[in-house]
Amino acid sequence: MQAKPSPLYVIINPPGVQDGMPGDTLEVHAVIINQGDQSAIIDVFFDEGFQSIDPSFVPPRERLALSPQQSNEVSFEFQIPFNAQPGTYHYTLVVDAPEHYPQNTPIHFARQVRVLLKEQTAIRANDPTFSLQPTTNPHNQLIYKGNPLQIVATVENRSLQVDSFRLVCPDFEEDWITIRYPATGLEAQGLLLDRNKLELNPSSVGQIFLQFHPPANTLAGSYSPTIRLYSRNSPELVLLDLVYIQVPETYHLGVELNTLLGKVSRTSGKYEVKIANQSNLVRELRVSAKSCDEEELCTYKYAPPQTKVFPGKSSAVSLEVKPNQWWRRPFFGEGLVINFQIDIEDIQGLPVPETLPKGTLVWKSRPIWQLLSLILIALGLVGGVAFLIWRLLNPDPLRLEDLRSDSSSYREGDQSITLSWNIYNFNQLKKLELKTNGPVPSKPRVFDFGKGIPDELDKKCSKLQQEVLSCNEFKTDATTPGKYSFELTADLRNGKRVTAKTSEVEIVALPAPEVVSVRPNKYDYIKGQPILLSWDIKNPKQLSVLNIVTKQDGQTPVGQPITYTFKQGNNWAIPSQLNSPPVSQPKNSLKGQSKIPSKTQSKNLCSLQQIEQNETLTCINVPVASSTTAGKYSFELQACYKSCKQPNSKSIEGMIEVKIKPTKIVYFRLNGNEERTRNLENGQPLILEWKVEGDEEINVYLSTEGRKVKPLGKVETKAIKALEPKIELIVTDKSGKPLDNRIFSITVIDKPVSIPKTLIPKKNNERQPAPQPVAPNSNL
Repeated sequence: MQAKPSPLYVIINPPGVQDGMPGDTLEVHAVIINQGDQSAIIDVFFDEGFQSIDPSFVPPRERLALSPQQSNEVSFEFQIPFNAQPGTYHYTLVVDAPEHYPQNTPIHFARQVRVLLKEQTAIRANDPTFSLQPTTNPHNQLIYKGNPLQIVATVENRSLQVDSFRLVCPDFEEDWITIRYPATGLEAQGLLLDRNKLELNPSSVGQIFLQFHPPANTLAGSYSPTIRLYSRNSPELVLLDLVYIQVPETYHLGVELNTLLGKVSRTSGKYEVKIANQSNLVRELRVSAKSCDEEELCTYKYAPPQTKVFPGKSSAVSLEVKPNQWWRRPFFGEGLVINFQIDIEDIQGLPVPETLPKGTLVWKSRPIWQLLSLILIALGLVGGVAFLIWRLLNPDPLRLEDLRSDSSSYREGDQSITLSWNIYNFNQLKKLELKTNGPVPSKPRVFDFGKGIPDELDKKCSKLQQEVLSCNEFKTDATTPGKYSFELTADLRNGKRVTAKTSEVEIVALPAPEVVSVRPNKYDYIKGQPILLSWDIKNPKQLSVLNIVTKQDGQTPVGQPITYTFKQGNNWAIPSQLNSPPVSQPKNSLKGQSKIPSKTQSKNLCSLQQIEQNETLTCINVPVASSTTAGKYSFELQACYKSCKQPNSKSIEGMIEVKIKPTKIVYFRLNGNEERTRNLENGQPLILEWKVEGDEEINVYLSTEGRKVKPLGKVETKAIKALEPKIELIVTDKSGKPLDNRIFSITVIDKPVSIPKTLIPKKNNERQPAPQPVAPNSNL
């Protein structure tokens, strides 16, 4: 079948490796063509590998929408960092359309950026220069085919002095390159010649010969070694150039098959496949084998199934060949010859040798005793058939075995009792009846097998064999605490009955909730204050109802109890009234109101705690009543489990006493102060202010008003002659009995007449005439 073409066609420009120096800006253009039959939203972006060039750079991303047969171009621009090291960097351009072409995308395009060396020294007019021949670049590389590559470095001494030059290639090992300096005639006679430098006269040109001869096992790929020229006169001068060399790929592999065990009777044949990598690539190979005959008679096992071989190295793969059609083994003769061939597959799809070695396995003939065994087996088969016919006419009786409870004891509320049993030869079964004997009577459960396994048992029972029915984890109706036993009766089609019984199984009741302690916040309250209680209850998750009963003088209940209802089972939770307590004083007074206000605060009053390996519900300062009536009171906490007929109860120690709030006049002021005797001018403003604290049923009277006033008030009037000589504030109880009073004694006087200062004579000690009044100066 031919592969279906991708609906997205991508053209990338430039298509190959991009070269640049640190600081250069590079561009990548991609043309996307939607060849599919639907519109698509396409994302084009670089993967995280792009950050190997610049870790601080966020990989760009573009999105475009294309209709069928429509194309568009996206462009990316990025800068090589100034501090980038020379080398080749790999990244991936991804084209993805996950919403519209999820089966065909993402598409990955491997990309490379080669960062070249950047010269750091400016060349001056008298500085030496050099050039390499032949000239190479990333698109015009020297091809290494096994023979040494010759490169000539032409050096020009442009200075006015004799200079010596030395050429180095720091990127290659010493045995990869040979540098030869020819004689120039400048060497002094009688001295040893220095063949490691080139001597040049001023304004002369010389040549240095380089020969590249990489080892035979050099990996294929592109190499760009740096060539540097050193000048004796200018050692600080940096003269660099690059040589681009391409080592082409070779694919030769040597494959041998060594036979370790070639003749077998019951075991596997053992062979060794030896692979020698004579190429210049790292090869990842998968070894397999197949039959050379028409039929495949063997199975092949490889260890390891996949191997990696480096250039110049070899690897061995163990091969086991085992015949798998036992009936094909001959009974006599020289044995069965099985031919097979080695097959090698390159995981990367690289070429492999077309001609691979073949092997032979000889399957020895059977010994004579196996022929006799075959005769005996035939006789046994005849006898077995006869026995089966006899068993069909005389089937085994039905057996009911292994009736048991899945556990010897259960805890109340966890689950009901489950049973398991096995029925042998269950096809004879007509009806199955399960009886439960326990504290709670229940009807027997009957299962009819007239039409096969009933639906109620089908989910819990399975056929272990053709005639065995195994039932596991069958739930019974026993959930109440107590001791139970079960009886299973099987009615057969021939009218017989088989019965099995279980041993006694117990459901242990959960511990009832227990009030460990209950205590008040304090024992003395002023009437109107909320009464707060704290308590600890053990086994709270069995708690269904919690009642708080208020008793006057510790005996007579007052009003209705406060009730908190708890959910049971897995949904057990603290009631919201205890999780979110009231901020204001509770309205449930000692006279019988029983509801908690809905206004809440953030902190919970109750929490579950682990105290001495017991779970305990601890509640702190729960408002249970408002002390609206003076007297002595007691509180009882009743914890109910399932019902409140016999609750677990506990009362606070001692009695809480509610006292009447004392009556007092906090302040009584006249014109802002409380001085009791006052002189007021006629017509002067008169302001009275007062505040009285006490019981809610007190009466407050003000003499100037002549009527009852509020405990907190203010009156504004004016002082007149007719005003009484005293102003009194009187506080009485509801019967009129005086409790407190305050009095102001006042005297209203006339306002004095003011005399102008100009009419008052002044004392003249110098016997001079008194100064006359001067009219005011309008200019001042």
